[in-house]
Amino acid sequence: MEKREIIFLSALEENQDKLYRICSIYSYSHEDAKDLFQEVLVHIWKSMNSFKGNSSISTWMYRIALNVCLRFKSKYTKNQKRFIRLDSMTIANLGSEVNNGIDNEKLLALRKCVKSLNEGDKAIVALYLEGLAYREISDILGLSENHIAVKIKRIKSKLLNCINEML
Repeated sequence: MEKREIIFLSALEENQDKLYRICSIYSYSHEDAKDLFQEVLVHIWKSMNSFKGNSSISTWMYRIALNVCLRFKSKYTKNQKRFIRLDSMTIANLGSEVNNGIDNEKLLALRKCVKSLNEGDKAIVALYLEGLAYREISDILGLSENHIAVKIKRIKSKLLNCINEML
């Protein structure tokens, strides 16, 4: 096994769940999330030679994942103008969620509210929910740490209002 492959597999093992959750925020179904995750992995693999170590490999992978997700979102939005999405597909996906009472209801509301955010806020909250420090988020997104802190405070307020309206 070559060095690049070992680094890739090690980093993937450590970050795959986080990368998948980011993909799920930008997708509309479980199948879309799996496809998007595969696309992210392909881009990461193809870019392994360009990793210079200026940041942690996790930070570098998140940056690639967000870029792939944003491109996906952009293509999806363009395709929406040409196709009509069947509501029954969304209903079927919601039906697959296990109903665990009020906590599950709040989680579904949070997911829906996160998906309703603009792309910049969605990227910030996805990384924040993964437990990344403000510094790491600022490195990934190219924004100042203070800007991230202010944005997170505003996003939390938006999400709280959105969830309260839904429940």
